Amino acid sequence: MNIMLFHSTYGLRPAVHAAADRLRAAGHEVRVPDLFEGHTFDTVEEAMAFQEEVGKDELLKRAVLAAAPYSDQGLVYAGFSLGASVAQTLALGDAKARGLLLLHGTSDIAENASVEELPVQLHVADPDPFETQDWLNSWYLQMQRTGADVEVYRYPGAGHLFTDPGLPDHDEAAAELAWKVGIGFLATL
Repeated sequence: MNIMLFHSTYGLRPAVHAAADRLRAAGHEVRVPDLFEGHTFDTVEEAMAFQEEVGKDELLKRAVLAAAPYSDQGLVYAGFSLGASVAQTLALGDAKARGLLLLHGTSDIAENASVEELPVQLHVADPDPFETQDWLNSWYLQMQRTGADVEVYRYPGAGHLFTDPGLPDHDEAAAELAWKVGIGFLATL
């Protein structure tokens, strides 16, 4: 499977490269575009300030440019938090998308979004301050309305970015389970 893996708001950190290596070890071809052009951050506040400075439209433009040369191959879009929201936006706009693997995040869904049975898997902390229960319920129903086939996995007690061993949110047991389930999902595509 060809996977386009987008980083979180912290930037293209070692955890993203480690995740890509994990996916490669499972037999996938993985690309990890750097939407922040080399910038990484130690705090969410610094990261959010940079993200606002660059702007959502510019970040999406960079993501589209990174994915475009490979989209004819039928990509699986994946991402962490901010990267998950980028991945979701691209997958819902790519008629050839083969799947969507979301870790720690979702995004708004355009009113006219429509896909044909796009397999989607979301892994998220429970509770998660960025992905509240009410939001996730609404998101799930909207994704189903688009035609997506959605699975949601909640991880009680885990922090928001629980798969990143370089952050305080890391939860090793939850991360290993998420990767096991996520790699199993990718094997079915």
